Amino acid sequence: MAGGALGGGRRRGGGFADINVTPLVDVMLVLLVVFMVTAPLLATGLRVELPDVKATETPLKDTKLVVTVTKEERILFGKTADGKDRDVTADIEEVLIRSERVQAEKELYIRADKAARYGAVARVVAAARRAGVEGLNLLVQPEIEDEKEEKAPVKAPDAPKK
Repeated sequence: MAGGALGGGRRRGGGFADINVTPLVDVMLVLLVVFMVTAPLLATGLRVELPDVKATETPLKDTKLVVTVTKEERILFGKTADGKDRDVTADIEEVLIRSERVQAEKELYIRADKAARYGAVARVVAAARRAGVEGLNLLVQPEIEDEKEEKAPVKAPDAPKK
């Protein structure tokens, strides 16, 4: 028994003669397939219920820096000469880039109707980021705890029949 080489696969220098990489490749391929299958499901397969917001009222610095998104997906920003909100749906990016106040303050308030689609609000956020806005604020209708909820009118009892 003496004199024989034990522990096959070893050279006399003590290192391995070859490394079997087949198990490593198999494991990596399995992991790749798992990630390829699960990644699209993570982005679209989750239901998200946004929480109700209980916030205090935040004073606005200037109403000229409020972008409004209506439920019809119209985007309003600034005022026209007659005092009405200006519809900038078609060119929101250009308007924000050209606005001196936005460029100076780098802050913008977004007020969106709760029935507005998420895509319209996301478009405003993307336009603001392209315009260099660093501070984005989403305005919400605060629920003031002291106010009582409106109750349905109480129906008067029917008069007794004679």
